[in-house]
Amino acid sequence: MNEVIDMTQEIAVPHGEEKIMIELTVKEAIALSGVKFNEQPDLLPKARKKLIKTVEKVLHQ
Repeated sequence: MNEVIDMTQEIAVPHGEEKIMIELTVKEAIALSGVKFNEQPDLLPKARKKLIKTVEKVLHQ
């Protein structure tokens, strides 16, 4: 899921209105919001990986 999507165009997203649950630590959630944790540089990539994995799982149902 490394493709770039132009969000100015209307696109159909399968399951687009479904809610998903992603288990993140508080630090992971904060990192996703843009705060940098210099002492834990792997925090953001780890959180993104969890997010992408969960979204891909829903899209491929």
